[in-house]
Amino acid sequence: MQTILGANGQIANELAKALKQEHTPEIRLVSRRPQKINDTDTLLPADLLDPSQTSRAVEKSETVYLTVGLPMDSKMWAARFPVMMRNTINACKEHGAKLVFFDNTYMYPQDSRLLTEESPFAPVGKKGEVRKEIAEMLLAEMNAKTRQLEAVICRAPEFYGPGKTQSITNSFIFDRIHQHKKPKVLLRDDTLRTLIWTPDASRAMALIGNTPDAYGQTWHLPCDDNRLTYKQFMGLVSDVYGKHLPYSVIPKIALQIGAIFSKKVREIQELLPRYEHDNLFDSSKFKMRFPDFAVTTFEEGIKRIKAEQADAGNRRSADA
Repeated sequence: MQTILGANGQIANELAKALKQEHTPEIRLVSRRPQKINDTDTLLPADLLDPSQTSRAVEKSETVYLTVGLPMDSKMWAARFPVMMRNTINACKEHGAKLVFFDNTYMYPQDSRLLTEESPFAPVGKKGEVRKEIAEMLLAEMNAKTRQLEAVICRAPEFYGPGKTQSITNSFIFDRIHQHKKPKVLLRDDTLRTLIWTPDASRAMALIGNTPDAYGQTWHLPCDDNRLTYKQFMGLVSDVYGKHLPYSVIPKIALQIGAIFSKKVREIQELLPRYEHDNLFDSSKFKMRFPDFAVTTFEEGIKRIKAEQADAGNRRSADA
């Protein structure tokens, strides 16, 4: 049995598909209100803030994937993420399950340095501090002399992708295109971006979770090495959509003023440095270990998003 904790997000959705297609038919999906992805999935409602419910969710699992996401709310992150991580660690140790943690890059320096698995933690803002805390909590278990937990960290940069992928790139570019609105870019359009296609992140995590010698390490999940600026990215988007798609760049002062009136804008303030600098996330370690893994190119990903949006539009027209 392989179990996904936090099973309602896009990463978990794609992970369940990848596990079923390539690794195991026995998948348990755990969240407050889990829904089947594959016909054979087992559903288990649970609150990971409760240690006994977390233990019950992990029981009889060989491998557990922690993919929980929370709204962009620093207070909520500080109150919930460490509790969920500690409960998950304890449950995996109790039941002898391996743990695969899906992590982000908020704890890294937010500048133009090349980010590798060995990069130091230097968080900017509360959300980054929380991600540092829970990553170090798990690393302490992984590095303990009397190791009682077999675990691995899978780390990904900013997403873009199909379905209900939640990211700044999806929200400010692809969702707005679908809504017939002008796309927007934060701060600058001339800095290089590293983006990961969400199905690639999930497939890679499933592969790592089922590779025994991958444990005890941190892995950067694979991205297209053809890093683009948002200006170049929007040019490619226009090419794929077959029409010129003008966009606007939101200046820093506008975001600072917006933060006065909008909690949502306030919550992204600490993320802005990554848009002021090149974002260089290195996934060469994964590519050397798994050379046959096919990474989705930007062009392939954008074509899939366009096709999905066209299908959604056709369905709405048919229902009208």
